[in-house]
Amino acid sequence: MSAEEVTDSPVGWVAGHIRRFVETGGQARPGMNDLLLTTRGRRTGILRRTALVYARDGERYLVVASNAGADRHPAWYLNLVADPAVTVQVGSQTFAATARTATAAERPRLWRLMVETMPSYQRYQETTARQIPVIIVSAAAVFGEVPAM
Repeated sequence: MSAEEVTDSPVGWVAGHIRRFVETGGQARPGMNDLLLTTRGRRTGILRRTALVYARDGERYLVVASNAGADRHPAWYLNLVADPAVTVQVGSQTFAATARTATAAERPRLWRLMVETMPSYQRYQETTARQIPVIIVSAAAVFGEVPAM
């Protein structure tokens, strides 16, 4: 994925956050767990990057497709449903990963963890009729190591 050009989110404040994340080596908001997620556009095939708050669940990363409580899923979520191969940057480390939506059985515990991480997610869930997905992101291991991209 890294040889291709990556397009940042068209949302102004998100693009600004991505810029700060890159400029600071992943420390755009000290004290907050932020990562950059790159997905492949489901219609365009273009690599698209967004910034998200994450929590850890063991070796896995968790993110939420909240779209600030809007009644539709964010485009990045629809992209990873279509193609679960993603690239993640945490701090200055970038790696290939696979993303999937938490199952109905997994979601309650993981949702609680995400609301503890970012309490506004609970308010977002209350403002929309859709169930906000929790996404599990697992690093793609090659011979037991996380490959650098």
